[in-house]
Amino acid sequence: MSQKVLVVDDEQSIVTLLQYNLEQSGFEVVTAFDGEDGLNKIFSEDPDIVVLDLMLPKMDGVEVCKAVRSEKNQVPILMLTAKDDEFDKVLGLELGADDYMTKPFSPREVTARLKAILRRSQSLKQSDTSKENKEIIIGKLKILPEHFEAYRNDELIDLTPKEFELLIYLIERQGRVITREHMLNSVWNYEFAGDSRIVDVHISHLREKIEENPKQPQYIKTVRGLGYKLDYPKRND
Repeated sequence: MSQKVLVVDDEQSIVTLLQYNLEQSGFEVVTAFDGEDGLNKIFSEDPDIVVLDLMLPKMDGVEVCKAVRSEKNQVPILMLTAKDDEFDKVLGLELGADDYMTKPFSPREVTARLKAILRRSQSLKQSDTSKENKEIIIGKLKILPEHFEAYRNDELIDLTPKEFELLIYLIERQGRVITREHMLNSVWNYEFAGDSRIVDVHISHLREKIEENPKQPQYIKTVRGLGYKLDYPKRND
């Protein structure tokens, strides 16, 4: 059975180009040309993945992404932007987009990126199935992988899907130094052509949510010149 992609963009030429190339790659494609229609089709069409433009009429991509995640819908989202603006990229990732691409782009690159996100998403689902009923305790953190939930001092932490995935990835490699490049390849499932900023952004926001003092992290430590590692906090912290 082919996987379904919802393409949401107000530029007819881009939608046509993506639809043709995605269908040639074996995807079923559903389209929408504004944010409101896109949001409705996310829930009515139940796509496997969404290509979502940032600048849309009626409801922009950020609002759509926020609305989807507020309903606990974890459909993977690849956000498109014509702006080469760090703020827009970071905001989209903060609100739960799995990845972003800046226009203009190659249709082949979009297709490859979607396949990579879907592979990672499927891998994570299979991993969660094998961890049913498993509860992870680290210091004051409690993680329930099968529910995509994390708690600090028994209070639910509001993590995006990618932040949760990154946290699990670090926990599974507790005590090991992980390079940014390795995280890009493993968590995002493809090479980012040197754009390690995406790792730093996610680590920063993850610290804001799980650390009592993000400026003096007790869980996620920076190893200068190398990357990051997750440690158990000291008992007297």
